[in-house]
Amino acid sequence: MFDIFSKRAVSYQAAWGAGDDWSLGGSLADTQVNSETALQINAIFSAISLISDTVATLPMDSFTRTDGARAPFRPKPSWMTRPDIDTTPAAFWGAVIVSLMLDGNAFIRVFSRNGRVVNLNVLSPSAVEIKRNGIGRVMFKVENEDRLLTSDEIIFIPDIVRPGHIRGVSRVNSLKQNWGLALALENYASKFFGSGTQTSGVIEFPGSLTAEQAAALQNGFDSRHKGWKGAHKTAIISGGAKYVQTSVENDKAQFLDSRRLAVEDVARAFNVPPHLLGLPGTTSYASVEQNNLGWVTHGLRPIVSKLESAFTPLLERETGGEDAFIRFNLDGLLRADINSRMSAYSVGLQSGFLTINDVRKLEELTPVNDPTADTVRVPLANVNVDAADLTAQNQRVTMAQKLIIAGFDPAEALAAMGLPQIAHTGVPSVQLQGIAQINPDDPTSEYKVD
Repeated sequence: MFDIFSKRAVSYQAAWGAGDDWSLGGSLADTQVNSETALQINAIFSAISLISDTVATLPMDSFTRTDGARAPFRPKPSWMTRPDIDTTPAAFWGAVIVSLMLDGNAFIRVFSRNGRVVNLNVLSPSAVEIKRNGIGRVMFKVENEDRLLTSDEIIFIPDIVRPGHIRGVSRVNSLKQNWGLALALENYASKFFGSGTQTSGVIEFPGSLTAEQAAALQNGFDSRHKGWKGAHKTAIISGGAKYVQTSVENDKAQFLDSRRLAVEDVARAFNVPPHLLGLPGTTSYASVEQNNLGWVTHGLRPIVSKLESAFTPLLERETGGEDAFIRFNLDGLLRADINSRMSAYSVGLQSGFLTINDVRKLEELTPVNDPTADTVRVPLANVNVDAADLTAQNQRVTMAQKLIIAGFDPAEALAAMGLPQIAHTGVPSVQLQGIAQINPDDPTSEYKVD
C-alpha cells in the first residue's frame, strides 16, 4: 500500500517500491531513466504532484437521474467518503493519479461484503497482469492472489490506449529521451556550479614549476576561490604569477536553454501550463486566468472523466442498477474573477434560471430567509412567475378590446382570447358631465359637451 507523504498526498517512492525499476532503457544522454531518477527532475515531480494534489482535493458527490432531472443520491456510499479505510481520501485519489501519470494505468482492488463495497486499495501496476478469458472478458492476475480476478473486483483505468491493446501507454514514453537529457543536464549543472570557479581562468607563472609547487599553487587558489562560497573574493597572487580570465564555452552556457526546453516538454506531456511549473516568461499576467481555465478544461477534465466512468459502476451497485453516476466538482477551479462572476450572475437572474439564493450559494453565502429569494423571475419585466400570469392576462384583455372595437362579436372575441364571458345588464352606459355643462334654467336641456 501507499504511505502517506508528510507534505504530499502520496510518497512516490513508497508508491513504486524501493528499487522497483520500470526502466525505459537508456537515452541519448546515456542516463538510465526509471521511477526514481525521473522523479528527481523537478519539473516532472511538480507536474505529477500538481495534478495529483489538485484532483485529490476536488469535491465528489453521487447522483441519480430520472427523466433527465438530476438528484443527489443519499446516503452517500461509505467508499466515497473513505475509499481506503487505512488512509485518507486525498492519499487514495493521489495514488490513483500518480499511477495513471507514471505508468499509464491504475488498478484498484475492490473488496465487497454482501454485495456492498467495504474497501478499496490502489495496487502497484507492476503487480498486475491483464489476461482475457475464453469469451474475451478481461481478467486480472494480481500478486499474492491465488486466482484470477474479474472486473467486479478490479477497477482498471488506462490513460492512453493504442488500438488492439488493453494496457495504457505511459506518458513517460514520449519523454524518455527528454528525461535522460534533463537528468544529464541536472548532473552537469550541479558539477559545473559546484566545482567551477566563479572567476574562471588560468594562472600563468613565469618559468617552470615543480609538480609540488604547481599543486601547492593550485590548492591554495582553489581553497579560497573555488565554488560558489569563494565567489567574488579578492585574489592575491605573488611571484610574478598572473591570473588570466577565460569565458565559458558557448555550448556549455547554452545548457540553461536546454533545461528550459526540457521543462516545456514535460508541460506538454502532462498538459500543464508551463507557468504552473515555475517557468517564467511563458505567459502574461492578463492571460494567466485563461491559461488556468484552459488547463482545467483540457488537462484536468479528461483525467477526472476517466475516474468518473471507472467508479460509477460501484455506485450502480448501491442503487440497484438505476441511472446513477458520480461527479467531481470542478466549479471551484473554473471560478472566474469577481467582475466576470457578477456579470454572469446578473445574466442568470435576468434570464430566469437563477434565484437570489442560487447566487448566494455559488458565492458560499448564507441564504436569505425571504420567499422571494427562492423565486425565479421572468426576463421581460423582471417580475416573479406568479405576477407574469397577470401580465399575460392583461395583454389578452387588451387584445379582446381591440377586436371588439374592430367590430368582432364580443363573445367570440373573449373566447378567442381565452377570457370568460361577462353578462351585460342591458342598461346603456352613462357618461357623467361636469356641472358647468348643465343649463340651470332648463334642467331638461341636453348636455353640451365642449
